[in-house]
Amino acid sequence: MTIPDYQSFMYPFLKLLQDGNEHTLQESYVYLANYFQLTDDDKEEILPSGKQLVYHNRIGWARTYLKKAGLLRTVRRATFLITDRGRAVLQDLSVTEINREYLLKFKEFQDFQNKKSVSGLSNDNYNEEKALTPQEQLDKSYKELQKEISEEILEKVKGCTPEFFERLVVELLVAMGYGGSIQDAGRAIGRSGDEGIDGIIKEDVLGLDMIYVQAKRWQGVVGRPEIQKFAGSLEGQRAKKGVFITTSDFTEGAKDYVNRIEKKIILINGTDLAEYMFKYNIGVTKVIQYILKKVDLDYFEE
Repeated sequence: MTIPDYQSFMYPFLKLLQDGNEHTLQESYVYLANYFQLTDDDKEEILPSGKQLVYHNRIGWARTYLKKAGLLRTVRRATFLITDRGRAVLQDLSVTEINREYLLKFKEFQDFQNKKSVSGLSNDNYNEEKALTPQEQLDKSYKELQKEISEEILEKVKGCTPEFFERLVVELLVAMGYGGSIQDAGRAIGRSGDEGIDGIIKEDVLGLDMIYVQAKRWQGVVGRPEIQKFAGSLEGQRAKKGVFITTSDFTEGAKDYVNRIEKKIILINGTDLAEYMFKYNIGVTKVIQYILKKVDLDYFEE
């Protein structure tokens, strides 16, 4: 048989978890291959990139969509548990398959898909896809993948240790061109005692200007008083510029404040942090690179 599409894997994937025990992604590969009676040839088929098995890729996306809809949750790397919502779906005898359209009944999945309701949106999306050029479709798909990966990055960052968070911030700043070397930036930045970090780093390799950095994995939003305190610290740190990093977000009052003061302060929230990590290859691995080509008309000029 041909390998099922990723949607066909969703329902049996959830069935695997119905016993309430933890199950790994590796277990799902074996279980679902047996469930669909995949042949050895099926299991050896790889993507055009040559980087991943087709059925592994599709099972991985089925897992991602189920997670985004709140039907399962990750307990640690590549290990999952069914949620109460997922159990309720399996107990609903009218549900015999799960697909993308079904998942759109859940608000979390609607948000993930950037949709506000199910009614009428599928057709709109279909018409929109038809209007896109092949390159526009590639760009759109890339942005969707980037958003998905960035969300997963932020989830990982929020769960890491203070020591790991410190190293992450240092590596990111150096990758962005600040702080000199890893050793220089590592010496300049240290933990602040409240599971955050702070320190002075070089704006350039020569250290002609300095930047005060403060980063913390906040649970709630960061308000204006905290940013005012940070701005006041710049003088004592002999810095004219500052970067405040949080894994949560900033209030409108905090954002308005930094736009009104003379000192230059950059606010980086959790979404920004994850996107910078994606852009500068911190915590991500390159899987495949597509190179778009066009006909070189000059070559054919006689």
